[in-house]
Amino acid sequence: MSRLTAEFWVSAYIARLRLQDIPAFVVQHGDDTAGVVFVKLNTLDGQAQVFQRSFDLMSDTRHWAVLAEGAEREVDEALARQKRSDPDLWIIEVEDRDGRHLLDEPGLSD
Repeated sequence: MSRLTAEFWVSAYIARLRLQDIPAFVVQHGDDTAGVVFVKLNTLDGQAQVFQRSFDLMSDTRHWAVLAEGAEREVDEALARQKRSDPDLWIIEVEDRDGRHLLDEPGLSD
């Protein structure tokens, strides 16, 4: 089974968010083919979460795991550390007061 390129996935994800009137922005453009994608959820109240794709070897499944959460400043610091170790990563910032990110929906959750 072939994998989607990071650029294609990001474009489709942002389009899906926009269909739900959820603003999202590419904050860091990574490698078009295989860049790791991080999704930062900004709830516009000083709090944030950042998600990264994780693979569970035991169940042979992929899921979105929380890399960092809490004060937005601390989440941004966690992302800055990731950028220092991998300059080819993508960062997508989703802004939603209700905390919607759609990563748990079919097609995005698996």
